[in-house]
Order: sequence, then structure tokens, then C-alpha cells
Amino acid sequence: MATWEFPPRIVGGIARHCEGLAKALIRSGHEVHVITLDLPGIPYYAELDGVKVHRTAVQLGHPDFLTWALLFNHFMEKKMAAISQEIDFDIIHVHDWLAAFAGISFKHYLRKPMITTIHATEIGRAQGLHSPSSLAIDGVEWWSTYEASKVIVTSSSMKDEVCEHFRLPPEKVEIIPNGIDLSKYDISVDRQMVRNRYGINTNEKLVLCLGRLVPQKGMEYLIRATPTIRQRFPGTRFVIVGDGWLRGHLESLARSTKCSDSITFTGFIPDGEVVALLRQADVLVVPSVYEPFGIVALEGMAAGVPVVASQVGGLGEVIEHDRTGISVHPRNPDSIAWGVARVLSDPKHSAWLTENARELVQKTYSWDAIATRTVEVCEGVIG
Repeated sequence: MATWEFPPRIVGGIARHCEGLAKALIRSGHEVHVITLDLPGIPYYAELDGVKVHRTAVQLGHPDFLTWALLFNHFMEKKMAAISQEIDFDIIHVHDWLAAFAGISFKHYLRKPMITTIHATEIGRAQGLHSPSSLAIDGVEWWSTYEASKVIVTSSSMKDEVCEHFRLPPEKVEIIPNGIDLSKYDISVDRQMVRNRYGINTNEKLVLCLGRLVPQKGMEYLIRATPTIRQRFPGTRFVIVGDGWLRGHLESLARSTKCSDSITFTGFIPDGEVVALLRQADVLVVPSVYEPFGIVALEGMAAGVPVVASQVGGLGEVIEHDRTGISVHPRNPDSIAWGVARVLSDPKHSAWLTENARELVQKTYSWDAIATRTVEVCEGVIG
């Protein structure tokens, strides 16, 4: 399994996806080697619940992200070739374009099949191809789908997107959703102790938002909705967890709403603290404008917090409106405010939503179920 991010290097959802899938594959009796990037203070080799993790020393850097990706793939290729002298691999599983160069080279070096999971597309993330780098990344994504024996995506909407954009035959693309580890959320949390860390009183409502601070996550639309929400529910507090290049703009936007004293930007925080916040939030808002799947929504559902999510991409498939969560219109602050009010104004209905959501997650989105479907794809490819 080739991935540029793997815990404790966590940039987006790919790291958690690869970790959950790899561990579940081990539980089902398979041998899994993960090739990923190094991280200061972390050993170059470790075993994580049976998963063999090989971290690649990246000896050259570059300020341009695309150029850096090309450089670190060179070092990943060398690491993979060295490991293959001792291990007879059956299949290569590449996650997104960032590891595609190494995965494709390794495929031809070993003469073994490769599958790829496309977690998101450049044209979707950037809402168009507006720069030479975007065009290059888009080309690499197409290349990886061409070289792969099978392409895995996480939702029906994502399958439609890659089949149309990359001109793929539908039979080459398999839909396997993201998974989640429910046990991670079965913890008791001291509600007030968590709230004290963020200056939130017991009687104040807490609206939580998690994700990278980039345009496709739609955080600005939640921020624009804060005055309307506060007008109906005075004292409501908003905590935005995550970091990204849009942070300065979002903080400036928060100040312009005159609600900035009620909005807290935490930056990146450890997974344990994220779970603690989820467990005692009153509502989780996922205001994305582009979301191939939306694992954050699953995290909220697993933690027992009512979810208000944009009806876009995979989110529209995970959330059944007014049964497992509340769906709202994307890019629409008024709709987001309505969704939050729907949750906060009816605690009994919100409790029913969370009960249904938890049941759905248990039945459909466990990592063991996801691993079983992934193995079926691998076996079909290997023959």
C-alpha cells in the first residue's frame, strides 16, 4: 500500500483511511506493507497491529508542492524496490495521485497488478483546472486510472465523476465506501472539562466543524450563518478544528460578522481531543461544497452527535435527510442556519437522528466490511 500520509502524519482523510483498511486486512489474515513518508522522531520501520510500516527518508525538498511530490516519489520507488528483494508482493494498492508515480513504476518493475483508490479529483478539489500545476495533477490522476487494473472510489457520485472526466469504462470502477472504527468513539468524556479548555459554559450550545481550512470544505458558509444562529440561540459557540492556507481569510471573515468572540479556531489538534470535542458537541456541521465521501460525517455519526451536512457528493449518500442527519443546501448560509436550528430546537428528534445514524454506521461502515470488499477486488484482479 503506497500513501504519502499515514499516522502520525495526518493531513486529510487518506491517513485514517489507510490505517483503518490496513489493520482490517491484517485481521482478515493478509500481509500488508505500507510505504509512506518519514516524519521527524518516528522510526523508519515499525509494526502497527501487524501492519508493517516502512517510512521513506525524503532527502530533497522543494517549495512547490507538485515538484516536491515528484521528488519524494523517487525516494519511495527506491524504498519499494529494496523491500521487494525480500518480499514477494501480490498486488500494489496506490492511494491518490501523490503516490501514483512510485506505484506505477513499482507495478512495471515487479510485473504485478496495481489498483488505485481515487479519494478526490483535482478538478473537484480546485473546482476547475485553473493552473499549470492543476493540469499536471489532473494528468497524473488520469495516468494512474489508466495503469490500474481496478479503480476504487468511495461513493456513487465519485464513480460518475471519474468515469465521465477520465473516460473510464464503468466496469473498471468499484465503489467501496470509507470506514470507521466505532470503538474509538466509545469513551466517556467529562463534558465541562472539555468545554473549559475552549472557554465554553455548560449552558451554551456548541456547534462543531472539522476539516482542512480550504475552499472545498465550505467553512465560510458556516461562518456567514453564525449571526442568524446566534440570533435564534443566543450564547451559541462555534469551534472550528483544522488548519490550512485559508485560515487567515476565514478569521477575517469571522471578525466581519461581529460574532468573532463566539468563534474559536483551534488549528490542528490530536485525534483524542477531536473525539472528546465530538462526544460533547450539540451539533456537527459539514458545510462542504465538494466532498467525494465525507468521513467527518461518519465520525460525527459514530460519536453520537447530530450531523448537519451539505447535500453534495458522497455526503448526500451517507446522510439520509431527517433520518440519520440533516441535509442542507451547499453554499447557503441560510440553509445551514436552518439545519442547525432544526437540531437545536428539538432535542428528542435529534436523539432519534443520532440513534439511527449509529445503527447505520455499525451495519455499513465498519472497517472489517470495507476490507472484505477490498479483498474481493484484489482477488478478482490477481485471478
